[in-house]
Formats: sequence, structure tokens, C-alpha cells
Amino acid sequence: MAGGYDRAITVFSPDGHLFQVEYALEAVRKGTTTVGVKGKDCVVLAVERRATPKLQDPRTIRKILVVDDNIALTFAGLNADARVLVNKTRVECQSYRLNVEDAPTVDYLARFIARTQQKYTHRGGVRPFGISTLLGGFDTKGQPALFQTDPAGTYYAWKATAIGKNSKSVTDFLEKKYKEDLDEDATIKLALKGLLEVTEASGKNIEVVIIKQSGITWMPDESLEPLVKELDDTAEKIAKLKEQQ
Repeated sequence: MAGGYDRAITVFSPDGHLFQVEYALEAVRKGTTTVGVKGKDCVVLAVERRATPKLQDPRTIRKILVVDDNIALTFAGLNADARVLVNKTRVECQSYRLNVEDAPTVDYLARFIARTQQKYTHRGGVRPFGISTLLGGFDTKGQPALFQTDPAGTYYAWKATAIGKNSKSVTDFLEKKYKEDLDEDATIKLALKGLLEVTEASGKNIEVVIIKQSGITWMPDESLEPLVKELDDTAEKIAKLKEQQ
């Protein structure tokens, strides 16, 4: 039991926990699975796309969001919190361009998002953002970079990682399969394979974006569907399980 220490965001429990932050991390763990992989000259973000009702416009449900010309963000957690945080980030991008007369780098934006999330962990009358984000873009040297932020306000650089539901299984898979300097096709395939570890194999369930220096490209469903079928090894896994039994 939290013993009442979860009622205020600014109060530590005797054993050093901020329970509201931990509850926000739990909201992230219940979010949709999200994968990011850094290649030689690109970053690929792949997310599980929830089925939309027949009468709903699918364009209003976006899990991958553009924050600048060649920086994209995806998240796991509460959609409304993500919308507010992304809007703050977009305003910061425009402010940076106005003041510095240059495009912001992905590490600058990762620091900004982490700083904003951290502000909401030590002020009364607010609650933490219930999201973790994956940011793909390019650093000051023009190299691709992948960053993760979490509700506590920490940020990390990754070569490949996953957040959301079943993220541990996907991260374990990426650790085994990741190689340095992957080309674009290999990066896309690795991200998709990681997502297919925990997601039903269908192009309609998956959204993929490729971030390059030239800009951001969404992978169309007609290209995604055959690739997902090619990478799907569900039948092989079932056969192996039957052999073991």
C-alpha cells in the first residue's frame, strides 16, 4: 500500500518513491507497443495501430507525429497528454528557429521534452504526463539519433528500443538482432520484426515512418502489407512449439 503518499505529487514516501510518477510509468506500460530503430542514415519508428470504428475518420488518430522538418515523435500512454506535450514541442521548435535561425536537433528536443516532463513531477496542483516518447531525427553532426523520454523526466539515446505494452519482449529481440550501420531496408525490417513479436501480422495494424535528412516518409499500406506477410513467422513458431511438445 502507498499509505497516502500517492495523494500528492510533491511528497516522497519514506523509502524514496514518488508514487504518482510510478503510476504514470504504469500508464505507459499499458500503452500501444512502439518500436524505434536507428540505421546508418535513417531512423525508423513503427507503432501498433489500434483498430478504428467504421464511422471514425482514421486521420484523427495518429500515433506518429511530426514535430519538425526531419524530426518525428511517437509515444506510448495517454493520447491527450501526448497532444499537449507535442504542441509544446512544436512551439519550442518554432521559437528555436526564430532565435537561432537554424533547425533544432533531435537531442535538443529530447532535452526540452524531458525538462517539461520533469517540471510536472515536483509542482503542486499538477500531475505527471502519462506518456513515454521516442524521438527520431538527426544530431549536430548530421548523424541519425534515437531518443527516449519518460514521465520522470529522464531521457536516453538508443540504437534500438521499444516502449509500451510487451516492450521487454521486443527489446530482448532487438538486442539479439541489432547490427551496426543497417541500411534503410534492413532497419525497416528489424523494426517490423520486433513489432511482429507482439502484434498481429497485418499491415492495417501497423504504422511505419522513415526519417531521413531529406524529410519524413510514411510507409503506405500497399508497401507495408506484402512486407509484413514476408516477415511473419507465426506459422514457424507454432510448428516449433509442436515439435517441443
